[in-house]
Amino acid sequence: MPAEPYRVAVVCLGNICRSPMAHVVLEHRLAEAGLGDRVTVASAGTGDWHVGEPMDPRAAATLAEAGYDASRHRARKFTVDWYAEHDLLLAMDASNLANMSDLAPTVDAQEQVRMFRSFDPAADDRDDEVPDPWFGGDEGFRDVLEMVERTVDGIVEHLRARTAPRS
Repeated sequence: MPAEPYRVAVVCLGNICRSPMAHVVLEHRLAEAGLGDRVTVASAGTGDWHVGEPMDPRAAATLAEAGYDASRHRARKFTVDWYAEHDLLLAMDASNLANMSDLAPTVDAQEQVRMFRSFDPAADDRDDEVPDPWFGGDEGFRDVLEMVERTVDGIVEHLRARTAPRS
C-alpha cells in the first residue's frame, strides 16, 4: 500500500479561481467515495499576488450554488517544497505546467506533474486546459465548475486505484 495519505495538489495562477474550485470539488468527491482518509488535497498558485486571500467571490458563489463549501480556502503559493510535500501535482493550464516544471528539484520530480484535464474524458491534446474565468462573467465560472466536476470523476477513479490496499 502506498504511503498514507496520498497527497494531491491542484495549481493555477493566483489560487483564487480554478485551483480552489477543483480543490473543493475533489475533496468533496473523495469524501463521498470513501477516500477522504486516504487522500489529502491542497491547492496553490504559481503567483503570489493573492496569498492569504479567500477564493474569488464569483468562484465561491458558483460552488455554493452547486452545494459545495468554499469558505475555508486561503490562497497559497506553489514553491519547490510542494514536490516533497505532494505525490501528484495537477496544473490547470500549460503556463502553470511550465512554471511548475521550472521549479522541479530534479528531472524525476517532473513526473509528479500532470495536466488536471488529463483525467477529463472530453479533453484531448488540443483542448487540455481549464480556462481562467477571471476576466469573464459568471458563465465562465459555471463552465469551469462543469469541467472540474467531469474531470474530478476521473481523478477519483485514478486515486482509488493508487490508494487501494494491497494484499
